[in-house]
Amino acid sequence: MSNGKITQLTHVNDDVLAGKTLAGLEEIWYDAPDGTRVQGWIQMPPHFDPAKKYPLMLAIHGGPHGMYGVGFNYMRQLQAADGYVTVYTNPRGSTGYGEEFANGIHNQYPGPADFQDLMAGIDTVLKKGYIDEQRMFVWGCSGGGVLTSWVVSHTDRFKAAAALCPVVNWISFAGQVDMNIFIENRLFRTNYWDDPTDWLEHSPIMHVNKVKTPTLLMTGMLDMRTPLPQAQEFYAALKVLGVPT
Repeated sequence: MSNGKITQLTHVNDDVLAGKTLAGLEEIWYDAPDGTRVQGWIQMPPHFDPAKKYPLMLAIHGGPHGMYGVGFNYMRQLQAADGYVTVYTNPRGSTGYGEEFANGIHNQYPGPADFQDLMAGIDTVLKKGYIDEQRMFVWGCSGGGVLTSWVVSHTDRFKAAAALCPVVNWISFAGQVDMNIFIENRLFRTNYWDDPTDWLEHSPIMHVNKVKTPTLLMTGMLDMRTPLPQAQEFYAALKVLGVPT
């Protein structure tokens, strides 16, 4: 950089990007219902036309203590190339915004704080007028899978969902996950054998009877961090309920 001007030194991707148009990106900040400020991004398809209507995909990051940024993401580029507007935000529980924000889900994960942050992001994008509300989808993996299973059990606004490597039952999870996670990271104030109230209330499986959204579940056979039985529990319940899965 010289005198405020950036000079590109390498062009190693020129052959890969030749003849291709990358997705456009817009940063957004919005208020959750309780006034919390949340950051997110909207990625538009190539040759985006705001006068048209586009399907929307809500992508939820894992963790929950992680965060999205502005780095290049090939998966979102593929989604954009397929014509989707992708919305990705950093709801409470995300890192990068201070201790209070990151711990805003403590003892209530998943729950009202992160859920309302995600839905307020969708509402913010809908106000722009270019989203087809009948073609909205949601997906996430790990912590994103947790929240995806929570989203579909608390709203039916999405046409379909993909809960990848989710955790849906905190009590059974405690006996399935690699032990250091359970022992070193206490999710709730009490042990479930003393008081299971929070463990049950914040387990998506306990709200599965409200799911209407067709939901894909996927987990690796040898995954010890988000064990396969977690996805199987949600899948089995949805089959009993007659929800496409």
